[in-house]
Amino acid sequence: QVQLVESGGGLVQAGGSLRLSCADSGRTFSRYGMAWFRQAPGKDREFVVGITYSGGNTYYADSVKGRFTISRDNAKNTVYLQMSSMKREDTAVYYCGAKGYSGSWFSTSSYDYWGQGTQVTVSS
Repeated sequence: QVQLVESGGGLVQAGGSLRLSCADSGRTFSRYGMAWFRQAPGKDREFVVGITYSGGNTYYADSVKGRFTISRDNAKNTVYLQMSSMKREDTAVYYCGAKGYSGSWFSTSSYDYWGQGTQVTVSS
């Protein structure tokens, strides 16, 4: 069983940085690909970035390339999202998700488990 808990959200000024964490209390974390999605008010949940189970491959949405970095530490059952050069349009609730080997990285239906979300607000 995977149980995901996000942390690290908050208020940051435009141009600033923030690091999110997503920890799994279960024992099977390393078997799953992990991703961060975000959902702004009135919008669908959208893919931000993903990382394979070993950390060997990563996938980024065009909107965050060069600004966000995903990493994972399987020994700590944790995936991280380092966000820098943040923009107002990055404001959203950020969710981490865990997926198996099949399914598109970009589709929410591919993910078996989700965290509760953490709010990120970027002010101008």
